[in-house]
Amino acid sequence: MIVLFTGPSLPPAEVPALPELRVLPPVAQGDVYRAARERPWGIGIVDGFFERVPAVWHKEILWAMSQGVHVFGASSMGALRAAELADFGMVGVGWIFERYRSGALGADDEVAVAHASAEHGYRCTSEALVNMRATLGAAVEAEICDPALAERLVAIARTLFYPDRTWPAVLQAARAAQEAPPMLDALQRWLPAGRVDQKRLDALAMIEAMQAARATHRGPLEPGFILQRTDVWERALDRMRATRLDVDPGADVDALLDELRLLGDEPLYTLAIQGALLRGLAEEAAERNGVTVGPGHLERTAMEFRRERGLYAGPSTRAWLGEQGLDAKSFARMMAREAKLRWTAAVCEPEVRRHLVDQLRAMGCYGRLEKQVRAKQAVMVGEGLDALDLAGSGVSDTDALWRWYFNERLGKPVPEDLETYAARFGFASVGALLRSVLIDRWCTRLRRTPGIRPSDADADNEP
Repeated sequence: MIVLFTGPSLPPAEVPALPELRVLPPVAQGDVYRAARERPWGIGIVDGFFERVPAVWHKEILWAMSQGVHVFGASSMGALRAAELADFGMVGVGWIFERYRSGALGADDEVAVAHASAEHGYRCTSEALVNMRATLGAAVEAEICDPALAERLVAIARTLFYPDRTWPAVLQAARAAQEAPPMLDALQRWLPAGRVDQKRLDALAMIEAMQAARATHRGPLEPGFILQRTDVWERALDRMRATRLDVDPGADVDALLDELRLLGDEPLYTLAIQGALLRGLAEEAAERNGVTVGPGHLERTAMEFRRERGLYAGPSTRAWLGEQGLDAKSFARMMAREAKLRWTAAVCEPEVRRHLVDQLRAMGCYGRLEKQVRAKQAVMVGEGLDALDLAGSGVSDTDALWRWYFNERLGKPVPEDLETYAARFGFASVGALLRSVLIDRWCTRLRRTPGIRPSDADADNEP
């Protein structure tokens, strides 16, 4: 996957439709960090916010590269950051980047524009100074104006605050200064067709460069530096973790939460909130330990996930994906996160066991379960049971044991897929589930008929 941060330089609606390309709004501080946590192949930065919100931080870009993510920049904020971080491996693309990198351009406002909101397609209401430079260069080559006038027009444009930089404003100021009226008239006539949108051209060039780079180097970036973790960086991480890029931009989380609350099902609500918290903490733990999810790991996780839900056939899987608002790409991203969750659960199993009693007490079911444990232990010890088999359990065969457990004990039909059922409840295998059910059967039966030895039990007592 490639993540692209873009806005007025190349509106999302005009981005080439490419597979594995995820288009996000202009980048702000924390966004590159959060995007890199999703482990894309690369991140491309075109546009970025800088005035009303903190701009993307150099160190989060370095952190992304230290995690093996290829980072490219062009056109606007991307060109600025690429020029500053080129020595560390960030790849800059385009005319604007080259001029920042060489020192020909220095001011940040060269690429700044005023623009409309995302709902209005980031429509620019001013012209970037870099676009004016490129346009005037083309005008000189076309002999529409001479180099001296081009320089004076750039100087006039620089005196204007970036939201006020428009061709009408620049030409009006030039006329007021009595700058070569014939050439200004010619330039005004030439501009509609002759204007150069260098920011757009560089953004498109960067997307092409990323495609070409990925075709020849599909592996992770090998950074040529070691990122130093400092107290300032750790505090910044805490702030950036406080918000995340939407895992699914199509999902309205606030609306979903409202619907969940309106169900009035407190256990379900608690389960959803605590489960989401667990996923976030597990993913964070996996990333701190450098866990990466390769193709094989992803495939195994997806197979386990489908097996646990009985999704064996293509039609059932497609139906499930449709119900959950997923397609193949978004499901793969979900499985990458699921793999990190499962890795953390396996590594942290001792911690789960340590906190399980508190959780059971908080849920209000510890007393009942603990009473059952003591009762079973008393029966097992009192009767001297050290090996269990079907012979003394009162059922004739394994199928009868399953019917007793599911039909009588749980009041539900025997699952068609016992392997899936066992996995859902954390049993290592169907055999492990069978042993637990057999113990339950023995102890239930012996509690009904105290003092009767297993060998004396009436074996034709099958329910």
